[in-house]
Amino acid sequence: MKSRDTKKAAKDAGEKEIKQLQQQIETLSREKQELFDKLQRVAADYANYQKRAPKQIADSVAYEKKAIIKSLLPSLDNFAHALASADNAEAVDGVVKGVRMVFEHMLDALKAHGLEQVESVGQDFDPMVHEAIQLRAEADKPDNVVLEEYQTGYMLNGRVVRPSKVIVNKLPTEDKGTEPEAAEAGEAIDTEGQKESPADTEKTDSEE
Repeated sequence: MKSRDTKKAAKDAGEKEIKQLQQQIETLSREKQELFDKLQRVAADYANYQKRAPKQIADSVAYEKKAIIKSLLPSLDNFAHALASADNAEAVDGVVKGVRMVFEHMLDALKAHGLEQVESVGQDFDPMVHEAIQLRAEADKPDNVVLEEYQTGYMLNGRVVRPSKVIVNKLPTEDKGTEPEAAEAGEAIDTEGQKESPADTEKTDSEE
């Protein structure tokens, strides 16, 4: 009797365990299918994104180009009016005024897109935003200060688009290690700001 009860209890326990395992298998299968479906959706979304991204970028660039061009169209109109006025010899002042207006309008339009001019004259030479094309010595001006601006530099959203080409004041000093390098190599600089070319130097040596 006890043997039958023991066998029946073992059988019931086995069936119960099998049922639990089947439930676990069903649960895992369901979770696996859900994850697979999610993965398929993610893959489909990513594929669609790859197709959309280039077009979105192209549309964004085209929109920005259109905005910039549209902001400069009034400048073209002002140029046309200035050129029309140039046919009249008595309208020189008007032409100059018109050209100045065009320049200011174009600069304002570009500033609206993040462009700004680099400050140069009277500022200390900064190799990050200035390019020294010539050195000159003026005793009444501070050393290493920008004396003249040959070409205006510009920055876009805080980054240099083009450095300013400048003439820098460099007073005679024993330590030459910190002098900015001028673009015109071979030009000698005297204390009165006069430049002496290599040809003049050779001529002087030959005369001696």
